[in-house]
Amino acid sequence: MKTILITGGAGFIGSNFVEYLFMKYSDYRILILDSLTYAGDIENIHPDIRNSDRFEFWYGDVNNLDLVSDLVGRSEIVVHFAAETHVARSLYSHRVFFTTDVLGTQSVVNAIVKFSDRIERFIHISTSEVYGTALYEPMDENHPLNPTSPYAAAKAGADRLVSSYIIAYNIPAVIIRPFNNYGPRQHLEKVTPRFITSCILGEPLTIHGDGSASRDWVYARDTAKAIDLAIHAPLDKVSGEVFNIGTGECLSVLEIARRVIKAFHLDEKTFDFIPDRFGQVQKHFASYKKATDILGYMPDFSFDEGLKCTIQWYLENRTIWEKQLSLRRVPVKAKDGTVLWY
Repeated sequence: MKTILITGGAGFIGSNFVEYLFMKYSDYRILILDSLTYAGDIENIHPDIRNSDRFEFWYGDVNNLDLVSDLVGRSEIVVHFAAETHVARSLYSHRVFFTTDVLGTQSVVNAIVKFSDRIERFIHISTSEVYGTALYEPMDENHPLNPTSPYAAAKAGADRLVSSYIIAYNIPAVIIRPFNNYGPRQHLEKVTPRFITSCILGEPLTIHGDGSASRDWVYARDTAKAIDLAIHAPLDKVSGEVFNIGTGECLSVLEIARRVIKAFHLDEKTFDFIPDRFGQVQKHFASYKKATDILGYMPDFSFDEGLKCTIQWYLENRTIWEKQLSLRRVPVKAKDGTVLWY
């Protein structure tokens, strides 16, 4: 039985990956390290998983060097999700992003080096935000890194830190850059669950700017599948490589809002347009050809299929997400010092 350590496993994408892995493989022991910040919740892990003898939960920070070292030392595979992830929140509370995303990643890769004799694979979860707005389309893995927010800059720093350890220490690492994820258990500060829960609560849907900013939206289960493929692909095919994970479909925020209200049989009078936040990425459109060619990755879910599943989860789990209602609006400090709420 192999042991896989998943940092940030009680977060949104992390918990979806834990569920995917647990259900697919009966011969993996799963260790989760999570500090349970506002965006993490032990309830994101299904009770059947939490109560299994193949599961251990460790409450702690990725900057706890001794704890990280102990857990990595018990593992054969490490998947590193743990990070602060919200663009708008990083515009006001930026220092914690660099502490967690960059220094936390250093804590993990140092432990990978220390136990290099037993670590078979290290998967670092980066983000498409490191690219900034598309300079060409679709955006492949060679697209320049032009982060436009403190969050994106912190993730770019972590991404390049892992790359440097691959070169310097020859660690068996793979960097995954998912495009915009959505799905069950996502925090209400993010656009898709905020739109969905606003419909459930009978509120207007708040849209930044004119809603023309567009993204490649990936259902979280497809991201989980891609990570699984990266873990089990031949090492000589993936070690040191970077893979985009997307769908090849680009939808604007306004179009997402329209599809959500259509699912709830509402009309566009429910839209509330507010000034765009600064640091906005205008367009993100993925090329995932490399992941297809090397990993065999293809997305299983269209946006509408994933949206249907996501809406169903929020309808059935109100007691879980209602605790996040006060955190939906995020303070952003403007250049003149004014604090705005998005």
